[in-house]
Amino acid sequence: MSRSKTPAVPAEQQTGRARSIRRVAAASLIGSALEWYDFFLYGTAAALVLNKLFFPATNPTIGTLAAFATFAVGFVARPVGGVIFGHFGDRVGRKAMLVITLVIMGASTALIGVLPTYHQVGMLAPVLLVIVRIAQGIAVGGEWGGAVLLISEQSTSKRRGFYSAFSQTGVTLGFVVSAAVFAAFGALPQDAFMAWGWRLPFLLSIVLVTVGLLIRTRIAETPEFEQAKKSAEQRPHLPVVQVLKEQYRSVLLVIGARMAENGGSYVLLVFSLAYGTRIGISTGVMLTAVIIANIVETATIVGFGALSDRIGRRPVYLLGAGGLVLWAFPFFWLLNTKNPLLVCVAVIVAVGVCHGAMIGTQPSFFTELFTTKVRYSGLALGHEVSGVFAGGFAPFIATALLAWQGSYWPVALYLAALGVLSVLAVALAPETVGRARRRRREDIKQR
Repeated sequence: MSRSKTPAVPAEQQTGRARSIRRVAAASLIGSALEWYDFFLYGTAAALVLNKLFFPATNPTIGTLAAFATFAVGFVARPVGGVIFGHFGDRVGRKAMLVITLVIMGASTALIGVLPTYHQVGMLAPVLLVIVRIAQGIAVGGEWGGAVLLISEQSTSKRRGFYSAFSQTGVTLGFVVSAAVFAAFGALPQDAFMAWGWRLPFLLSIVLVTVGLLIRTRIAETPEFEQAKKSAEQRPHLPVVQVLKEQYRSVLLVIGARMAENGGSYVLLVFSLAYGTRIGISTGVMLTAVIIANIVETATIVGFGALSDRIGRRPVYLLGAGGLVLWAFPFFWLLNTKNPLLVCVAVIVAVGVCHGAMIGTQPSFFTELFTTKVRYSGLALGHEVSGVFAGGFAPFIATALLAWQGSYWPVALYLAALGVLSVLAVALAPETVGRARRRRREDIKQR
């Protein structure tokens, strides 16, 4: 009887999975880091350079708002990419979609490096920039779900939190590399940097994407997808329609849970650069604080993912979302001191602890909310729709709030409100650790 209750996988398959999971984790991490390097690079440039070169205005705030508006355009395009790549990811496979998204992201990022500025072609410059941003958004919209599933569907439910968290470290490493590269070229004389130096980090994407392609083309498809693919009757013709019909509640939970993580991250990592410059903190200090915080978060992401395997996904996620609510005002208080050490503390706690607890738990938590046959579509749709309302407009809203009152407090309230929304969503969500094991047993019985 005990054997019949155990959702056992053949011994040779268990051994093969154990050997391959680390290689797959590394491939997903590196590929994601390269792709998010491209996306974050634009966010950094929007706060520091593009507002001056593509949207010149007498009032610096107007230029910053315009640059952040194009940042938001990329997020609006992300659900489109989520639907497209989610559909084919559930129908064709996870691996192929990850290769395509990487190519699109790399090509569009390199194009930014050769775009003419406003002073060269007038209004055509921001129009071209918006078009490229749309391509970036579509690519990123299909990236996250595939990168997460590449690992989570390889690992067992007992260690899914730990292994799948590695896919998220690619996000932080991508930010670190983009900020470090931008800071390195920013050390050029100001005239040289504004004339041509800012273009080089974007052009560097060509080299990085080549490396990413070599990695991603050598990995195998996930075992769970291969098993689902063998059961032709279980593969829906329109996965996104089926997930909205049968698992819409999970999609809504993902959207709500991401409000604090996604919106908060772009306030903490993108808007804070512009805010720091406004109050007199040097760009170097702010970039250093962000880089250190992301290095710390690279470690805490994996730690929180492992912790979720032990105590559950919900408690860890609530720790991060609730922590963001409590840290919203202290974050700005410490920035306002302009003390480099306290600035670093503000960003490290916000990013390394609050954000890390949420983003480290997301891959396993969100994966376990959906069934295999529509999982890519469900993950991508919920993840990217939330990005439109949370992350996409967060820097724009924060900048507008700052301009409205001339003070940080409305932005801090906005940050806390995002945290409250996520706390409520996660409180309504089921604990998925045991749920995933039960679902696995049901799938095996059906096969």
